Formats: sequence, structure tokens, C-alpha cells
Amino acid sequence: MLSLKDFEINVTKESASSADAKLLIKELSDELGARYGDDGSGAFKPDDTEVPNACFVIARIAGNSVGCGALVPLHDEIAEVKRMYVKKEIRGKGISIKILAELEKYAKEFGYKKIWLETGVMQPEAIGLYEKAGYIRIKNYGKYENNPLSVCYEKIVT
Repeated sequence: MLSLKDFEINVTKESASSADAKLLIKELSDELGARYGDDGSGAFKPDDTEVPNACFVIARIAGNSVGCGALVPLHDEIAEVKRMYVKKEIRGKGISIKILAELEKYAKEFGYKKIWLETGVMQPEAIGLYEKAGYIRIKNYGKYENNPLSVCYEKIVT
């Protein structure tokens, strides 16, 4: 029987409007809705990734979509990570770190100096991922500023 380690994880830039992207985004929204009572979908529009210096990536194993993430402009020198997600049944296998690394690669290519992101206090797995990847907690920004359920992070792009 084959295990996950027998398959390569491929992360590629794709349209956030594709069928696979829509399915992954819906799964994320369903999970966030169950945890918080709000699915967070108002904070992201697929068109946000169609502007210059933005992208959406999908992780695939053996051709099957298993995760996604987006990078969108926030300020001139700051990009924001949005819609980070890995299917629940396949978490803990290094997929999210590969998605994040790909988004960081694009942030460098696009010339950003910093990456910011927001996650929720009820997502300890996401908090662990970001801290393991070198993100530093910052004061909540923008619409998250007064939200006690939000945790915000920053990473300097080198």
C-alpha cells in the first residue's frame, strides 16, 4: 500500500476561479463557519488574485487538489496571505509549509518587503504553522484590529 511519502507534492499557480479552487475555498469556508460562526468568505474574492503582484496556488498529490493559498497586495510593500487551507484528512504531512513557501517565493518575485496574515485563535494548527515558518506575531491590523478572535503575523521577505 502506498503512503503519502510515496507521492510528490506539487504546488502551482492557478486560477482562484477554477473548479478545484472553488471546492477548496468552500471546504475552508465550511470549516471556518463551523469553528467561528462566520466563514470568513467576505475577506476574500477570487478576483483579488487576478491583479498584478497577486496569485493563487493549489497543492496537488497525484493530480488531486489537496490544499491552497493566496497572496494579495495589501500595501505597496506588503502582501497578505489569504485562504490557506489543506484538506483535513491529509493535514500534518508538510503540505501547508510547501504552500506557504510557494507564496513566499512569489512575494519575493513581486518585490514585497513583508508578508502579513491573519488567522484565528481557534486554529492552533495554523498558529503553529506560521510560527514554525518564522512568522512573528504583530498587532492586529485593518479590519482585524479590534477582533479578539484574530491573531496577526508578519514575516520579512529577504
